[in-house]
Amino acid sequence: MEKPDNHSKVNEMILSGFPSLERFHILLFVILLIIYLFIITGNCLIILVIQNVPSLHFPMYFFIGALSCLEIFYTAVTIPKMLADLLNKENKISFTGCLLQAYFLHAFGAAECYILTIMAYDRYLAICKPLQYTSIMSTRLYLSLVIACVIGGFISPVLEAILISLLPYCGPNHVQNVFCDFPPLISLACTDTKMYILVEFVVSSFIILLSFAFVLLSYIRVILVILKIKSKVGRQKTFSTCGAHLIVVSLFFGSIGFMYLRITKSASVDYDRAVGLTYAVFTPLANPIIYGLRNHDIKTFLLRRAQSHNFFHVLISKYLNLHL
Repeated sequence: MEKPDNHSKVNEMILSGFPSLERFHILLFVILLIIYLFIITGNCLIILVIQNVPSLHFPMYFFIGALSCLEIFYTAVTIPKMLADLLNKENKISFTGCLLQAYFLHAFGAAECYILTIMAYDRYLAICKPLQYTSIMSTRLYLSLVIACVIGGFISPVLEAILISLLPYCGPNHVQNVFCDFPPLISLACTDTKMYILVEFVVSSFIILLSFAFVLLSYIRVILVILKIKSKVGRQKTFSTCGAHLIVVSLFFGSIGFMYLRITKSASVDYDRAVGLTYAVFTPLANPIIYGLRNHDIKTFLLRRAQSHNFFHVLISKYLNLHL
């Protein structure tokens, strides 16, 4: 019997998908497709509303628009492949494609962390330093902050991607997840991966914990200011401007924290799939609802336009103008 070649290169990965739900793949495909269409449509509507309503042309809504734009790209990294795999039993992806998917998932995820942090800082300035807000949060500053968040997001996972690309893969090629990610890729390497797991943990912890610490610090100071407001109505009105952001922060940081802030492997593959779906699908699904349906200004504009016969005409005209 020939010995296995320990130096053979694995060029293809197989995603495990939803093995326990094979009988329901068509149903899952329909549900996931509806969710994806809702995410894309909801975020596009938010961007269009912010762009077309002059009263929304200030930093808070600019950051919401930037977050919506990131969500479109973030979900495009994983959901289309998941939809294709539900219709294809093989669930194959090239090693390069798998590594790129993991990289862009982390890049857009890190950029979202930074955007959410900047949004918390914006609320801190607006509530704690209202007289200085306009002079501090200038157009140049908030544009620069968003650009810095995107650049920082793309730089953050570079070290992990490079290290993982250098690992030897010579045996198992089944990724125990519904999409490619760094931890399951590291677990498939044919070598001691303790150092790589530690690097992944340190990088993820730095991004998540540092971002969350800034968010927490901003809101502690915001809450202290709100508690000093004597009027109950005033306190509720002031805090309502932060409510939507706090919900999104809790969902996003909570799900990615459970997934990446650990050194040891999870005891359950199904647990990893569930957490992965939470931050890759369900959190992006919640954002258009929270920032669209819960936001008074955006909701009012959409309701008014929906009652007008020109609403869809305006959207179609803008789409055609952008693509002509």
